[in-house]
Amino acid sequence: MNDVLTIGDAMITFNPCSKGPLRFVHSFERKVGGAELNVAIGCARLGLKTGWISCLGNDEFGRYILNFVRGEGIDVSEVKLVNGYPTSLNFKEILEDGSGRTFYYRANSPTTTLTPESLNEEYIQNAKLLHITGVFLAINKEKNVEVIKRAISIAKKSGLLISFDPNIRLKLWSKEEAKDTLSMFLPYIDILLTGLEEAEILLGVSNPKEIIERCKNYGIGYVAIKQGEKGSIGYHNGQYIKAPPVKPRKVVDTVGAGDGFDAGFIYGVLHGWPLERTLKFANTIGSMVVSVSGDNEGLPYLEDVLVKLGEKTFIER
Repeated sequence: MNDVLTIGDAMITFNPCSKGPLRFVHSFERKVGGAELNVAIGCARLGLKTGWISCLGNDEFGRYILNFVRGEGIDVSEVKLVNGYPTSLNFKEILEDGSGRTFYYRANSPTTTLTPESLNEEYIQNAKLLHITGVFLAINKEKNVEVIKRAISIAKKSGLLISFDPNIRLKLWSKEEAKDTLSMFLPYIDILLTGLEEAEILLGVSNPKEIIERCKNYGIGYVAIKQGEKGSIGYHNGQYIKAPPVKPRKVVDTVGAGDGFDAGFIYGVLHGWPLERTLKFANTIGSMVVSVSGDNEGLPYLEDVLVKLGEKTFIER
């Protein structure tokens, strides 16, 4: 049995070897990325049994991602290599001041071959939690909505928890499209993992207490509001907690920090931890991720998090 399942696209991410406008960058470093996959990697490194449902292009990039994910200890038995659909790509641009942009090439994503009928019902049933995000839904609004509806239906009948990160990418769809599509899933969510800007798009409010009240109306049991360098806010079973930030050693790259937080929060919920400890654990992981360059390179192992928390001794020599 898997502890966590997630469904989504993965990409080859090309990170520039020099700073400046992308048209003047001549070399790149190949990495692997994808919001749902990052959460799966984060969960696996914490020791959770994790499965990933996806499709990749039957090409060299697709094989590379498949081998990489398998090497992380993630179950890839429901990942298919498909012909005629190139593995998704993105290119990052990083300017001298540290700001940048991401350019996506995923319109013909292999995951568009996923259908509600192609989902392995028994595979989903044999898990504890299903994690979904708005990224997969944005790639193909019509088809992927039906896939996620089917996955949630199976999960709910089997007693799985549903965690949801809106992860709204405005390069993939508009605010209106995102709100209309994502709001239909709110009544089925057990754990909402969101930032303030995403919550405002999705719920129409940006005040944390108002966000939580809207979530309570949908019956969402856990709410975690990610605030980056300001820490996080959580709600569960009448308890409202502001969790202070954990200072990183150095901020190098913020990509993947939210995914790391998600993995940490999911870990705490599955282990029945109190909300305060769960938030502290998730905040700690987020702070560790930003200290490392890359989409998922900074996602820590459980032992590393416990050392950071002072709960385990690190012996250097």
